[in-house]
Amino acid sequence: MGQIFSSSKKVHSKHQPGRKEGDKVPNVVIKARIRVAPTEEVSSFVWKDIMVADLFKGKRVVVFSIPGAFTPVCSCDHLPSYMKLYDEILKMGIDDVYCISVNDAFVMRQWGILQGLVEQKDLENPGLSPLNPGNFKTIKLIPDGAAKFTRAMGMTCKWENIGGFGERSWRYSAVFNDMKIEKLFLEEDGNIEDDAEHGPEPFEVSGGTTMIEYLQSNPKK
Repeated sequence: MGQIFSSSKKVHSKHQPGRKEGDKVPNVVIKARIRVAPTEEVSSFVWKDIMVADLFKGKRVVVFSIPGAFTPVCSCDHLPSYMKLYDEILKMGIDDVYCISVNDAFVMRQWGILQGLVEQKDLENPGLSPLNPGNFKTIKLIPDGAAKFTRAMGMTCKWENIGGFGERSWRYSAVFNDMKIEKLFLEEDGNIEDDAEHGPEPFEVSGGTTMIEYLQSNPKK
């Protein structure tokens, strides 16, 4: 008896993000590592719970989210596009720039160092970000290791066919204005695709150049 082969094509589910422009930014806990003076009991870093509102409330910030630290497009294109334009972005009425990924704080720190970001180590003058000292002087990397923020934004996708990564964030960029979503740039027109054969790799509209063009046309009021 011959084998029977199915000719049906594998179907990948698609969905739209849970949040849209004008919606509130979800206020969840970020598990961060903060640099401290080392003692016999404590190493150079301690865990600290930081609320998203601590970072974004009362500020106009640029945020971009990536599928994963150390992955090719994120490392070679996405983050570098914002590193190159960081100073110019701040001149356009933006208080700071943040990168979010479903990775833990240890991974995000090592990735940032490898990418050439400079750590904020000054315990006496850590700057204004609650993530410092211990994060970076320019672009701040937000570890969303348990995907709590990404889920609350409705931006999760499964990237299992290539790499076996499991739950990750769809690639996007945004302007958050006092904890509201002012603007969203979503890859693939926001058609978040689970188990996509290509993975969440499209990189057309969420880079630094597109963000600069938006900010030029929409200055801070």
